[in-house]
Amino acid sequence: MASHSSNTTIDCHVVVVGGGNAGFCAAISAAQSGAGKVILIDKCPEEWAGGNSYFTAGAFRTVHHGLEDILPIVNNVDSETANIIDLAPYTRDDFLGDLSRVTHGRFDPELGKELIDESNESVKWLARNGVRFQLSFNRQAYKIDGRFKFWGGMCLKTEDGGKGLIVDHQRAAKRLGVTVLYSTAAKKILLDPKSGAFRSLLAADKEGNSLLINAKAVILAAGGFEANPRMRSQYLGPGWDLAYVRGSPYNTGECLEMAIRDISAKQVGQWSGCHSVAWDANAPADTGDREISNEFTKSGYPLGITINNQGERFFDEGSDIRNYTYAKFGRAILAQTQGVAFQIWDSKGIPWLRNEEYRAEVVHQIHASTIQELAEKCAQSHGLENPRQFVQTVEEYNNAVYEHRKEYGDLKWDPADKDGLSTQSSNTGLKVPKSNWALALDQGPFMAVKVGCGVTFTFGGLAVDPKTAAIISLSGRVIPSVFCAGEMIGGLFYENYPGGSGLTSGAVFGRKAGINAALLCFGNGTGSTRPVRDKI
Repeated sequence: MASHSSNTTIDCHVVVVGGGNAGFCAAISAAQSGAGKVILIDKCPEEWAGGNSYFTAGAFRTVHHGLEDILPIVNNVDSETANIIDLAPYTRDDFLGDLSRVTHGRFDPELGKELIDESNESVKWLARNGVRFQLSFNRQAYKIDGRFKFWGGMCLKTEDGGKGLIVDHQRAAKRLGVTVLYSTAAKKILLDPKSGAFRSLLAADKEGNSLLINAKAVILAAGGFEANPRMRSQYLGPGWDLAYVRGSPYNTGECLEMAIRDISAKQVGQWSGCHSVAWDANAPADTGDREISNEFTKSGYPLGITINNQGERFFDEGSDIRNYTYAKFGRAILAQTQGVAFQIWDSKGIPWLRNEEYRAEVVHQIHASTIQELAEKCAQSHGLENPRQFVQTVEEYNNAVYEHRKEYGDLKWDPADKDGLSTQSSNTGLKVPKSNWALALDQGPFMAVKVGCGVTFTFGGLAVDPKTAAIISLSGRVIPSVFCAGEMIGGLFYENYPGGSGLTSGAVFGRKAGINAALLCFGNGTGSTRPVRDKI
């Protein structure tokens, strides 16, 4: 099936649109649940397989009961290392509290409940299917006083990040007999005129030949519109067409528009919101890099300060643990003049930066022995417009830190916890505070890195039945045999999201969609009320 003549027809049981984490979870789940012939299509060529999931760090947020609950599914912890790990349980209430806090309580409560309650079992299901999990020592733990201290409610990642995750999904799909067609784009959803249920999907191959795929059910998992500058500008607002594309250039929103047009899918969630991060200003503008991938992320801002090209700070780098702030600070950077900023550290902060994000082979480092020299270098070659204000901002920040230390000298710097080291005291305070991890920048050498805004995924999407992932129409009814998973689901995230919950959502709702699509293959359900457990 590498190529198709005009008007080729294929019959199968379940067709999945989109080959990222959510799409593969849906296809694998459908096949395991006895669906029969499962086909997954993706409009990207095979060398771009994996959608946005490929570009992630592979982080999964899940409820767990502590280290003993996690150890059986990870492959990078020996008994000696296990004895020096501090990993507190992450409870259902913890996850719910984090989701509620970062979205200001605007998430759909039923969607949130399913995400949280199914997170642990979904991660273990992935592990049973061959996804190689590890404890995320490099991203989620600091070694303090000889012990690894995990922080931010998250501890799991996949081996080799998103690249490894996609490899593992491809292996599982092949083992289960799932047919994967790349360079095959979904064009139109056809419903049965009598029942209103899904009947066929019209697609096109890379030569433009028509392909009609008849199936009992379709699962839409083709991502958001983050790689479409027109839609970003239309929905996210002016200037968003200039944001850097962090991941796949193929997530351009056609499947969202197709579902809205062809089946009157209900639109929900924050269409003006997205996950956006501090991103290397020297990265490609319109696509992620398959080799460097997530290493363009620049998430070391809590260890220093961030200054715009007018020389001023503009957000609280220490307002919360990085896991709960990094997805929204890209927006703050884009709002600055020219949409860029400079992250700055002194010799105390530099050693704590993650090597994969800040090593010289990945990022252009700007070094200087004094803050004055650093400002001059940023101005000469990197677009800083007000070096004098840059120096003044650092001086004011340092003075505020010193005053806080005079008043709260017993506090200890702790990068793994909100330590209370601030710029705000009874004697002084900054208009834009730094609420935690505020260390004075007063010990050279100094380093700066220029960053922009990298858009990861969009928050607006389609309404689904939280129990089954079946798409809901404008009239409020479940559309029979049409399901949705991944970034195409709306209503979970607003303004921000708890780090790692995107991949978990793809697994939870992709799995649900696959189970309920399989039910339809034997005429024993509608996919709206009778979920079954997939087999492994």
